[in-house]
Amino acid sequence: MKKPLIGASCAALVLSGATALAGAAPASASASVAVNFAGTVALSNCSGSLVRLPNSTASDPALILSNGHCLETGMPAPGQVIVNRSSSRSFTLLSSSGSSLGTVRANRIVYGTMTDTDVSIYQLTSTYASIQSRYGISPLTISPNHPTQGASIKVVSGYWKKIYSCNADGFVYRLKEGGWTWKDSVRYTSSCNTIGGTSGSPVVDTATGMVTAVNNTGNEDGERCTENNPCEVDQSGAVTVRKGINYAQETYGIPACFAPGNRLDLTLAGCVLPRP
Repeated sequence: MKKPLIGASCAALVLSGATALAGAAPASASASVAVNFAGTVALSNCSGSLVRLPNSTASDPALILSNGHCLETGMPAPGQVIVNRSSSRSFTLLSSSGSSLGTVRANRIVYGTMTDTDVSIYQLTSTYASIQSRYGISPLTISPNHPTQGASIKVVSGYWKKIYSCNADGFVYRLKEGGWTWKDSVRYTSSCNTIGGTSGSPVVDTATGMVTAVNNTGNEDGERCTENNPCEVDQSGAVTVRKGINYAQETYGIPACFAPGNRLDLTLAGCVLPRP
């Protein structure tokens, strides 16, 4: 994975009856959404983003999306799932140009795992409305749809304040790295040459402006299935190593696991995130 750097230093928000929270406006087939740093955050060791679910409202507690391997508690073991654990982690909220606007703070880790996917979701002490009011920043929307092969994407790193542009080259049945296995991962084309510190960056589809994946790893040395050198495994068990190629974990399954009020409920119909 794009290891955390230990010790190293969109859609408009629209209120309707003070409850509705609008997502990105649909783009035409030939148009693309301008992607910048608005809605992204910098962690102490990784990147992340301020996100909403398709049905989130302005009064809901805001959420931060990053990687499971970026958790302040350390990397979850294979099979480990963290749910509703207290946290006071802080995040630097960025403007569209990448400048620091201020700090937002979590009160809990809503969900974190490196099993099947590599994701962490934090709940903030602030609502979307209060963040919009204080900083003028709207959340990015997590798309409920599977990403599209060939789609134009941007990987937006709040840590490095750098945006990588490439395409979704394809999808990997199983991506193995050390003891961890991830399902249906996104493979980038080579121009998204992400580095350490980009872990947790939102992967934004430029046609919709929505988050379709979260950046997490790449094969650095050409090794086979070792840490920092993930390998692809197909349905027949054949292994492919692609040195220098980077990957992300899909996020379309996340919305199905949240009830109204941004409340995690892993028992909801259609929720396939691993349970503790």
